Amino acid sequence: MSKKAIVLLSGGLDSTTTLYYAKSKRYKCYALIFDYGQRHKKEIVQGVKVAKLAKVPYQIIKIKLPWKGSSLLDTHCALPVTRSLKEIGHGIPSTYVPARNTIFLSFALSYAEAIGAKAIFIGANAVDFSGYPDCRPDYYRAFQQVMKKGVKASSRACRQAGIQVKTPLIKMTKAQIIRLGLKLKAPLDITWSCYKGGRQPCGVCDSCQLREKGFSSVNPAKPSSANAKRPPSPRGRR
Repeated sequence: MSKKAIVLLSGGLDSTTTLYYAKSKRYKCYALIFDYGQRHKKEIVQGVKVAKLAKVPYQIIKIKLPWKGSSLLDTHCALPVTRSLKEIGHGIPSTYVPARNTIFLSFALSYAEAIGAKAIFIGANAVDFSGYPDCRPDYYRAFQQVMKKGVKASSRACRQAGIQVKTPLIKMTKAQIIRLGLKLKAPLDITWSCYKGGRQPCGVCDSCQLREKGFSSVNPAKPSSANAKRPPSPRGRR
């Protein structure tokens, strides 16, 4: 019987690669897609497309964060579009959503415990990233300790059923993530990276720049492309 895993899926480059990585490790995956009041629904739409292509069951979890606190939630706040690649990753940008990954992981943990899943996969990255504190390795080590204390599966009687948080991309560059996604035949061409919605990516936000950097490193002749056989558009979430 395949081990079960919950995969946090945003419809982006990192989470899509993570989903296909979990599948390659013979996990039976269950995707969680969050509608948390973000600026646009593009990443939700693309997440559903990815889940369907991967042939995994998915659920869209709708939550509200009425206190805002992020330019991804508050349209009255300007998105950071003037940072250079050298500046990205230094400091915490306005796109940071307070405790977002803690909220998402808590939902995933509840789901995992309810269905007997062995793992929670999240496409966090601490190399080519915007600088969010909840994307760093020490955060996930701390969350693992929280799980050991706070769920039934971590009790002595259920020790063998303990749930693990897995961050396979945490120490990879964007180019390495793209290469892994291509190797796993993940549909990188339909992923969405831009913090803005719209028909085309803005090309200047942190996420667009990091995506462009990664694809340019993989194939300088085809910036933002996944491969020659299946040329993707540059749009996509990390």
